Amino acid sequence: MSLSRSQPNTTTTETILPGPPSRNNFSSLDLSSSNLLAFPSGSSISIVDALSLQLISTFPLPPPHSSTSSPALSPFITSVRFTPSPLNRNLLSTEPSSSHLLLAAADRHGRIALLDFRLKSVVLWLEPDPNPKSGIQDLCWILSRSDSYALAAISGPSSLSLYTTSGAAATSTASNYCFFKYEASPEFLSCIRRDPFDSRHFCVIGLKGLLLSVKVLAESENDVVVKEFKIPTDYSDLLRLEKDVAPSGGGVGGSLAPASAVFPLYSVKLAFSPQWRNILFVTFPRELVVFDLKYKTVLFSAALPRGCGKFLDVLPDPNNELLYCAHLDGKLSIWRRKEGEQVHVMCAMEELMPSIGTSVPSPSVLAVAICQSESTLQHVAKICSDAPDSPSAEVDFDNPFDFCDDSVHSTTHMISISDDGKVWNWLLTAEGTGDNLKDTVADSHEIPLIGDNANAVAVTDGLGKESRKQQEFGSGNKNRLPSTLSQDLSFRISLVGQLQLLSSTVTMLAVPSPSLIATLARGGSYPAVAVPLVALGTQCGTIDVVDVSANAVAASFSVHNSTVRGLRWLGNSRLVSFSYNQVSEKNGGYNNRLVVTCLRSGLNRPFRVLQKPERAPIRALRTSSSGRYLLILFRDAPVEVWAMTKTPIMLRSLALPFTVLEWTLPTVPRPVQNGPSKQVLWSSKDQTPVAQDGASTAKEPASESKAGSSDASQDDTAESFAFALVNGALGVFEVHGRRIRDFRPKWPSSSFVSSDGLITAMAYRLPHVVMGDRSGNIRWWDVTTGHSSSFNTHREGIRRIKFSPVVPGDRSRGLIAVLFYDNTFSIFDLDLPDPLANSLLQPLFPGTLVLELDWLPLRTNKNDPLVLCIAGADSSFRLVEVNIIDKKLGHVLQPRAIKEKFRPMPICSPILLPTPHALALRMILQLGVQPSWFNTCSTTIDKRPHLIPGTASFKGDLRNYIIDLPPVGDSVVPEMLLKVLDPYRREGCILDDETARLYAVVVKKGCAARFAFAAAIFGETSEALFWLQLPRALKHLMDKLVTKSTQKAPVSASTPELDDVAMLNRISSKGKSVIGTEKKDPLSEGQLRSMAFQKEELWESACERIPWHEKLEGEEAIQNRVHELVSIGNLEAAVSLLLSTSPESSYFYVNALRAVALSSAVSRSLHELAVKVVAANMVQTDRSLSGTHLLCAVGRYQEACSQLQDAGCWTDAATLAATHLSGTDYARVLLRWANHVLHTEHNIWRALILYVAAGALQDALEALREAQQPDTASMFILACHEGHAQFISNLGNSDDESGSSIKDALAGLPGLNPENEDVIAVGEYYGQYQRKLVHLCMDSQPFSD
Repeated sequence: MSLSRSQPNTTTTETILPGPPSRNNFSSLDLSSSNLLAFPSGSSISIVDALSLQLISTFPLPPPHSSTSSPALSPFITSVRFTPSPLNRNLLSTEPSSSHLLLAAADRHGRIALLDFRLKSVVLWLEPDPNPKSGIQDLCWILSRSDSYALAAISGPSSLSLYTTSGAAATSTASNYCFFKYEASPEFLSCIRRDPFDSRHFCVIGLKGLLLSVKVLAESENDVVVKEFKIPTDYSDLLRLEKDVAPSGGGVGGSLAPASAVFPLYSVKLAFSPQWRNILFVTFPRELVVFDLKYKTVLFSAALPRGCGKFLDVLPDPNNELLYCAHLDGKLSIWRRKEGEQVHVMCAMEELMPSIGTSVPSPSVLAVAICQSESTLQHVAKICSDAPDSPSAEVDFDNPFDFCDDSVHSTTHMISISDDGKVWNWLLTAEGTGDNLKDTVADSHEIPLIGDNANAVAVTDGLGKESRKQQEFGSGNKNRLPSTLSQDLSFRISLVGQLQLLSSTVTMLAVPSPSLIATLARGGSYPAVAVPLVALGTQCGTIDVVDVSANAVAASFSVHNSTVRGLRWLGNSRLVSFSYNQVSEKNGGYNNRLVVTCLRSGLNRPFRVLQKPERAPIRALRTSSSGRYLLILFRDAPVEVWAMTKTPIMLRSLALPFTVLEWTLPTVPRPVQNGPSKQVLWSSKDQTPVAQDGASTAKEPASESKAGSSDASQDDTAESFAFALVNGALGVFEVHGRRIRDFRPKWPSSSFVSSDGLITAMAYRLPHVVMGDRSGNIRWWDVTTGHSSSFNTHREGIRRIKFSPVVPGDRSRGLIAVLFYDNTFSIFDLDLPDPLANSLLQPLFPGTLVLELDWLPLRTNKNDPLVLCIAGADSSFRLVEVNIIDKKLGHVLQPRAIKEKFRPMPICSPILLPTPHALALRMILQLGVQPSWFNTCSTTIDKRPHLIPGTASFKGDLRNYIIDLPPVGDSVVPEMLLKVLDPYRREGCILDDETARLYAVVVKKGCAARFAFAAAIFGETSEALFWLQLPRALKHLMDKLVTKSTQKAPVSASTPELDDVAMLNRISSKGKSVIGTEKKDPLSEGQLRSMAFQKEELWESACERIPWHEKLEGEEAIQNRVHELVSIGNLEAAVSLLLSTSPESSYFYVNALRAVALSSAVSRSLHELAVKVVAANMVQTDRSLSGTHLLCAVGRYQEACSQLQDAGCWTDAATLAATHLSGTDYARVLLRWANHVLHTEHNIWRALILYVAAGALQDALEALREAQQPDTASMFILACHEGHAQFISNLGNSDDESGSSIKDALAGLPGLNPENEDVIAVGEYYGQYQRKLVHLCMDSQPFSD
């Protein structure tokens, strides 16, 4: 903010340190795929780098408009969600934007906003002023079109709404953004989650088991399909809670509050399985449920054993068949799926809130999230690593990409937040030998907990016993594991990082202002210097010390058991604080607790310890600038004067009716320290020269000569304080040793006795005393000359007055900050004739009230801006820069850019770079750069190990860093982009050490691996999986082409395609298929299953699902089971299931017909048996799926697949094709599936894999061109040509005629020959894209955090 002397001109530059999150924020948390963590704290949103756990940004949501004269306060933020939109690469038709950094936020008033957290501004209000003001429970982004997302929101207890966020609606009114509403009353809706297999589809769960399955086909009300399901669960506890919270037993039906506001400890969450389509995991407070959306039924349910806290959330592992369940008591349970069925077994219990080092009562875990980007990079590392011949011989267990140790099977990073302001980074490690990584949980040690039908859970013996729970599931010890898994797979959790924010609601604020006579706490005659630290007292009794140069909590001390009611600095390294508690309301009496805290040692030393309660509580503390003296003010008791030596000594008491007391502030400038370690946030480049002993050599200006002479006349070690009495009388006392004497000031000519109010606030800096009373009057008085003046602020009573710090060149009185009793503040310039007319009035800090304020005394030059420290009622701590514009003197001090924050380590988050620079880095990673380019020579990097093994260092020409110039695009562009990115490289904020080491391995594995790495770094998970699967899809295509050539010219050499066909032919359709003859590791495939295209993969996936449904009953379940059996070719089991249909069933005749037809394809005896069972009259119609079974019976599989695709059963059609079709017929099914995935589901990366597997490379290229991704189209051509060349080289140097004929047949890729017009056009378009990117990069300034 700026203060203009002739006309108010206000600009604000602020830095915010948030308070702790709480359950009022509905435990909201979002972790983006690019490693950005967002969570609300009160009415502010915090953005944290999840990799280094450093606070990136904090900004409040603007307050709502108020209809009254008093401004409105910002409500609690209840939900935040990062947009899933990737980097916009369409530079040739649109300007670069930061749409990939948008954040959706909602609050308790029902407002929904889209925010750009880099600009700290609202881009779009979806619900700026909802009526009624029903809070938002949860948010979720849903794909509504190929290029835009809609936002789903739960508002109030049971309302589901969908909002458009596309640019077409930007001109509409706020009410037109909502295009769909759904009311689920009387249910309480709790949670929304998006389907990872189909981004148009999402599910909503209610507290009583209502499950909504919603698919958004377009942004209109008629294009939203909603299906309702009911999950049976026991919600008797919820009914009791409803009665408890209902006013006068009237129920909660009329309440507009969301579920988390009414029932904060009753949590119901859901999550989609990242491995299996249509599988949901749901946690009720005491039950884990696995639900199948296709079968519309529960596959598995497990009740919590005794002694386990209620469920808080459920998190499926992205790569492994594991579930992580957070509990309200701070525990984390790990569940593993048994092979061959959807039964989950609890195999470990860990602590998310360690019992050592935490306060009592223990803080609560609010939310947990899994790092998606780490899981994606693990896929890249596993596929590209050469273990055990890794380039690094050493093993780093903290490195998530180090797989040299065979015992470490997988690692998962997890983030949790707690209500004491801590962000925790956990590393979960699954350990076990390679031979023992299999499922052995089904043994005699398992006991069923519930016996409801077939849904029983197996849990390790002894888990329910409280006496053994701590012994078996202690956190951090890999040996404390259940006996059933101790020899196979064990889990270990380790804390690898922690971020401390403010620990509780701020009650007090103190800044150090040591005078030159203040000495260091360790002794000697060296003066104590001003330090960039601010101490904050909190409601929970802790004292947080904030480093303002880093905007971070440097230390947190647990000092008191109750609210910190007073806090002051003693010099620059000690704090004194107090708290009190009332003994009893009847007899009165207070226990006052005074503590001195040493910041260096962390020791808390209580003093003035009394054995009995006192009659009066402590009212306030006042410390002298040197830290030598302390005044203790009591309520209705004499003031005590203490000498704060190593052992504090009481000097005397003053039995005067004081209202306020203030020590004088330092009047001489702070000595400027040598060395970069003493630089602070607002230090000036033109610093005052200092002497060897640290004393300033600058002379005081003439305007301060009087003050200087006054100081010289007094003893150098004497300190004075000003005071006011209840009768309005003023005075100044001087303290020297044990003596306290009258300062004998020169009294003003006019009376200062207040006739209309007591003096409530005072500030004192020789020679000026400034006072404020409860009527809003401000008076100042020069104690050396007697000059005085006064004015009325026309405001309520004044609570605090703070002098701005002075430096050489400042005027005598300067600025004062005034805090009023209505929690607003103003800034006045006492050097002006009319301070009120030119005041900077801040009636309300945006959206919150101001509890405490003070100036940061770190100015070293008069041109440095003033910085105001503010403690807000929303538990936040804010630094506000105040710039003075003096137009009368013809000099204007413009707002200065705040110096970059001090970072203990660089923030390596490429997604935060300006969009052109981010795209430049993406291109450099794709084209390939020497790993030595990531090594830097700046001081921030020299202090940490950043060397990458096996890399050489280049100097001079940047082209030496480029590995191979690609045949597409402009060859000069990579060098220019390296120049653009060089500032980031020097600062070390491109890639962190572990990721750079991974890139050193990936860069040698071909272009597809580099493309996958670049996509994963920028959080584009689906694209990364596409590049990882592309070589396999190309090999599948080449195998098919080889098969065609061998059919024309037979050769003796076997190919993988022929082996696959032979393998499938060995699967007999005349017997029951044997599932699991070859055990697979259930923890290895992960999300790559979503990119499956090979026949054996599709067939095995379908076979894996069949045992899950064997015990399901009901007609719908039987129809689905028959369909699955026919799809995998197990006709005998299908006939047996069909013949078991009851004659009373409406499906009997249809099932009989299909049984007869299918049995004829199995055996003559089975056909005769079926004919005997079935009656002759069959007149009823059947579902469309039944016709496919008849087509299969006569061998018309191609038509059956087409019929399934017409019915929308795309996965079933692919499974059937994988079982019975091959060659062109199989490719035709994949091609039609690819068109559906691209144009209907808008999943371009899944469609591209199917296009490649079907041999439609030109269609894949056209899809990329239509998506306006010129860089990806060119990289796709490069990857395909590289894969093709590698396949040809692997055929061997065969000199026979058949081998040469195969090579001739595979000389070029169909549709991607260099002479192809589309290929040429893509190359030219890529060159234009590169040149435009270079221009944009040159125009963009490097981003400074």
